[in-house]
Amino acid sequence: MPEAGGRTVLVLAPMPPFPTIAGNRRRLLAVCEMLRRGGFSVDLAYYAHEDQVYRRFGQHPPTDHVRMAQTFRRVFRIEPPGAIRLRTGARVFGIDDWCPAAVGAFVARYFAGQPDTCALVVNYVFLSRCLEAVPPGVLTLIDTHDRFADRQTMYRPFGIAPSFFYTDRENEAAGLARADLVLAIQENEAAYFRAITDRRVLSLPPRLPRQRPSAAPPRIRRLGFIGHGNDANLLSIQAFARLWGQGWAPGLPDLLIAGEIGRSLGFGSGPGIRVTGPVPRLEDFYDAVDVVVAPMLIGTGLKMKVAEALSFGLPVIGTAMAFDGFAPRAEAHRLSSVEAVRDTVLALRNDAAGLAALAAESEALFVRFDAASGEAEAACLAALRACPAGRSMEPAAPPEAADRPPVTACLGPVTVTCERSLRSLVQADEALGTLVLTESGPDREAAAADSPVRRRWFARPARPGDGPGLDRAALAGLVGDARWSPSPEWVRARSLPGAVREALALLLVGAVADWTSAGSLVGRADGRIDVRAHLPSFLLAGEHPAALFLTASAGNAAVECAFWSATPLQRPLRLSHEGSPRIDLCLVPALLTLEAADADRGRADRIEPGRLLFLTDDLVGRIEIRGGRP
Repeated sequence: MPEAGGRTVLVLAPMPPFPTIAGNRRRLLAVCEMLRRGGFSVDLAYYAHEDQVYRRFGQHPPTDHVRMAQTFRRVFRIEPPGAIRLRTGARVFGIDDWCPAAVGAFVARYFAGQPDTCALVVNYVFLSRCLEAVPPGVLTLIDTHDRFADRQTMYRPFGIAPSFFYTDRENEAAGLARADLVLAIQENEAAYFRAITDRRVLSLPPRLPRQRPSAAPPRIRRLGFIGHGNDANLLSIQAFARLWGQGWAPGLPDLLIAGEIGRSLGFGSGPGIRVTGPVPRLEDFYDAVDVVVAPMLIGTGLKMKVAEALSFGLPVIGTAMAFDGFAPRAEAHRLSSVEAVRDTVLALRNDAAGLAALAAESEALFVRFDAASGEAEAACLAALRACPAGRSMEPAAPPEAADRPPVTACLGPVTVTCERSLRSLVQADEALGTLVLTESGPDREAAAADSPVRRRWFARPARPGDGPGLDRAALAGLVGDARWSPSPEWVRARSLPGAVREALALLLVGAVADWTSAGSLVGRADGRIDVRAHLPSFLLAGEHPAALFLTASAGNAAVECAFWSATPLQRPLRLSHEGSPRIDLCLVPALLTLEAADADRGRADRIEPGRLLFLTDDLVGRIEIRGGRP
């Protein structure tokens, strides 16, 4: 439960701590737990960077606001006002390219209303811009996680481009200079940061509690890898799995690959390899394997997966890259390649004495690492305790009551329900059906602009006895006052029946759109329709998942159509849509051809065209059709 009283630290991060499925989330949670052990209350501000990225790849964001509210004193959510650029046309990202002014505006609002907060911990140097909004007398810290200067160069030998932030020494130094105290996740990176900044730098490796005693297996029946689907993990385990699968034969150990990375590998289970997704309990994964492998080829920071495996008492075999920052001594912790990791596993698979020695070395490494982490934690807490106690000890306002009674209505073939709550880690509900829309910002009933409360719409086929509830106009009014993110079940999976999808599309006809355009009807015949309009450039750049609906001018009918073709008519124009929060949409004059399914051609031909509604992974777009029938 959230703590009350005492001094408060605000922690701001571009990822949520729950569910704890990735190394950066484990690091975030470890720092928050350190602050609580030190007697501080913790407020958490989640800048929803990761939510946007997950949506842009057609996935439900793994974010649990309910558990956050149960863990921290207060929880805030900051919505990205525009698209986060995962690629840059420049040589490197500028230090502030991933930190919009909205983050600094939140920090200014927060400290105006929370005068008892004595420190701000910002996760990642690329959010350091917000430290400029901190009032005097508040200690500012950057938890770096990684070194980002020249990070892109480590990908070049493998022929891939990084999909996360990278910059140069000058930009990284400028970001660090904004803080009073810089936290490095391991000593090698602390030494680098000290070389480029005059700020005080502390090495703060994560302190993970011992989960179970160390144990040596008599033989290796199964080796395991668990991780998040980031570039470094994917590159490394793909290389190891290929090697392992090529040489596997019955009687050799199986390789278990678990965690979110299972969704991104590009291959599934096969001979000698079992691939699963996220595991409900980490204990289940570590119970299922005898040895953990860490065949890391690239990466910065500290490998949380290695620290976690050691905390569970498992022997670990990995490359020197995997153990960077752990000061390893055993040869099995300083291997040079994935081939060396494989060869070490094979050499030890039936060697009980060798496995006992490896388990002892892994245990000794954890003991040394835990001792160093404890000393670093004490130094960090001492620095925090030395800062002023805050400008007053006024108590924080109680958290907003989130839940409200749901609103339900039957719209012919579909029954829809709008729920307003913190319940963010949800895809489907047994009673309400499939999640189809999630609010992109706090609704107007929220007590604060930074509330994590959101409205969510669920849909299911109508059942006998479903009452009418609100009428269509009232429901459309509820939808039309906010921006929405469509669910992948609607855009990509198409798991909802066609009649249900079309009924839902009518609710979005008047919704706030992320992009709008005007178009003219230039031709139609046998279910095929040609429209000249301005389209966002991303719809013209290869295939892009989209659900497309032609709606009647009267707003009482919709037909789903296929995106047949789009031919640009001239070079892209700069986005001119007034009020659009997106920075990645260039409107391009184009000839758009769409086509209804065979069974729907008659309906499409009879509709008096009014609008085209485009639903993509994280956007709602609309073209207003002018000119009626050609």
